[in-house]
Amino acid sequence: MAELVFETEFNRRHGPIAHRAAAIAGSLFDCSAMELHDADAPFTGTASTSRVVKRIVRLARGTQPALVRSASGTIDVTYADPVSEASLAMLLAAMAGPDEPIAADPESLSVFALADRLAKSDIPVLINGPTGTGKEVLSRFIHARSARRDGPFIAVNCAAMPETMLEAMLFGHQKGAFTGATQASEGFMRAADGGTLLLDEIAELPLALQAKLLRALQEQEVVPIGASRPIKVDLRVIACANRDLPIEVAQGRFRADLYYRLNVFPLTLRPLRERADDIAPLAFAMALRHAPDPAGVPCLGNAALAMLKLHAWPGNVRELENVLRRALLLAQAKAIITPEHIVFDSPARLIPATLPSGRFPPLDPADPFDVEGTRKLSSIVQNSEARAIVETLEACGGNRLRAARELGISERTLRYRLASMREAGIPIGPPRGAMGGLR
Repeated sequence: MAELVFETEFNRRHGPIAHRAAAIAGSLFDCSAMELHDADAPFTGTASTSRVVKRIVRLARGTQPALVRSASGTIDVTYADPVSEASLAMLLAAMAGPDEPIAADPESLSVFALADRLAKSDIPVLINGPTGTGKEVLSRFIHARSARRDGPFIAVNCAAMPETMLEAMLFGHQKGAFTGATQASEGFMRAADGGTLLLDEIAELPLALQAKLLRALQEQEVVPIGASRPIKVDLRVIACANRDLPIEVAQGRFRADLYYRLNVFPLTLRPLRERADDIAPLAFAMALRHAPDPAGVPCLGNAALAMLKLHAWPGNVRELENVLRRALLLAQAKAIITPEHIVFDSPARLIPATLPSGRFPPLDPADPFDVEGTRKLSSIVQNSEARAIVETLEACGGNRLRAARELGISERTLRYRLASMREAGIPIGPPRGAMGGLR
């Protein structure tokens, strides 16, 4: 893939943030289809006439962050701090194409780097991970980087199709093969000929159909319903599962031979809560996608980003998209999204449910954690999380290691959450009766 090259003057003005973004963009985006420019320099056209530039991003320094998408598709990014996480996330979101993945977490980037290598072969890929973590996005990435990129990409959700129609929809049927078959259908596998077939939620396939799928994958041929001769197909299969397939095999709900046929090279996408560095660029990308006025996209403030990182995200990326769409609606014409605009689907809880009930007192308008004296849902979530962490630290005498064990998180995660809380403006004082503050 092509690499981004910067001119000397651009490098002097925007080098720190541009090089950080370029290091990530090279493994995720088609850099040959984009250019970065200085917004303050006169634009004289693209730097290269030998390639088609689909996206132009212009950078500027300013006191307030800003995102603006023009009618021509050019995106202007104004940033204040070139080394901040928010600035990098904003630039990555602006650089990404509509069908390209967005990530910044080191483990996520390693998964995409491995997927890029896999794309050069035709071996089957099994992608594991909870629902809403981006398995289809990763599948499209593999297809786009493969030699089959010009062929079709057919995504099939096995759980969404009627069980009685699954065989006909996958393998096709001839006219008159069954009641209601008024015309022939080629089916999804033949439709994906020359390209890639994504079988999402593969664990939902009935056992009887699993045997026919196994035969089709092994022989690269399908027999439509009502036909007597097989038809050759040339396709690559990517399967996705949100359930543990080895357990499904052990319990007799999934064929072992099909599992081993699909599991040539497994990839795993972790839940969003375990890849916190992905949250900011994803959030900015969703703000760009759903902003009612592209000429003034509200930017996420540091406090709002800190609040997003504190959430457990049981709904993963889909839930993050819900939260951002609500935030855009609540922010209206404001330039910055603040914590008061963040409303989660359900409150995040750091303390296990087995702790004694009544551990935390009811919210009080005068509570020092309620910095705005309001009872908005976003404030309640933030306050309850802060109270849980600080009260656990108090109960442990300020010992972070013991508090982290009680909270069920690592000490590193606890330090990160404390720093995020301070950044969000939540006061964190030394525990009562402890000298020297938190340890």
